[in-house]
Amino acid sequence: MPAPGAAAPELRIARLRGHARRLFWSALVLIGVAGATGYFYDNLPAPYENWMLLTTAGALVLLLVVVPFLFWLSRTWTITTRRVIERSGPFGANRREISHVRGYAIQLRRGILQRMWGAGTLTLSNGVEPALRLKNVPHAVLVHETLVDQVEVNQILAHRDSQTFGSGSVGY
Repeated sequence: MPAPGAAAPELRIARLRGHARRLFWSALVLIGVAGATGYFYDNLPAPYENWMLLTTAGALVLLLVVVPFLFWLSRTWTITTRRVIERSGPFGANRREISHVRGYAIQLRRGILQRMWGAGTLTLSNGVEPALRLKNVPHAVLVHETLVDQVEVNQILAHRDSQTFGSGSVGY
């Protein structure tokens, strides 16, 4: 804990993305396309050529594997000792923050599949701004506990620092 009145450095606690199970179908498509391409290469009927097979395989991989991966990769949540930051869009174009000091309600929802994988959806709402939803977060219970702890610590530090100081001691 920092000394009273001293600025505490902001430290990164975690950087998260949605659970990777979302990419399951993309992985199956990649395996299927690779297998089919290997099987049909140089085995195509007369009117078709190998470049047509490779072009089709490339287009399928691009649309059904690379694009979903980039969408998954483009959304991150960073939890620091002062705030929660959501970045989304290509190159982090959209950014939202919610501060631990102001406090917020944390709601954890977990469906059956999310429970099986240890994931969940966290909704952070401070009552002023639109709620921040962390969808399909891995280790959702641990992230929930971490956020609760950070809100409590930040509010304690804010309260302590707001007290008047007299000759080096805190007056109660």
